[in-house]
Amino acid sequence: MDNGMSVEERKRVADVIMDLFADTYCIYIHTQSAHWNLISPQFYALHILLQKQYEELAESIDAIAERVRSLGLHVDASFSSLKRRSHLKNRAFEEKKQDFSLIEDLVLDHEHMAKRYRSKIGFCQQNQDEMSGDLIIKQLTFHEMAAYLLRSHLIK
Repeated sequence: MDNGMSVEERKRVADVIMDLFADTYCIYIHTQSAHWNLISPQFYALHILLQKQYEELAESIDAIAERVRSLGLHVDASFSSLKRRSHLKNRAFEEKKQDFSLIEDLVLDHEHMAKRYRSKIGFCQQNQDEMSGDLIIKQLTFHEMAAYLLRSHLIK
């Protein structure tokens, strides 16, 4: 494969992108679980919002995986890989909540994603991969907006 990046650069960037993939998959599962299980006086509004968010996350998962493949690397989507690679608290695999703490946890996850991946934009650029940096910027935009929209439901 000759795309202007060395094999080492592609592997370094793909490693970061695979972490983004794992975190995105975990927050997708967590969001879908909240969509199904939340009990709240604001149920309908949150149910619709969470559905929109998990649908956007599903599209993100596909885009991230395709970016890894375009770098010439394999996408490991096994649950063991997702759990091992994710930097989130993996609540998606463990929780059985039904109250607003589900929303609070999702806000924390989105904020964590924004903090963690902001620094990876420059990393991608240093490794000759503006396209992966652009993908991360798109994901950051989504996570910051998702946190804002969810946070607005927590105001008492």
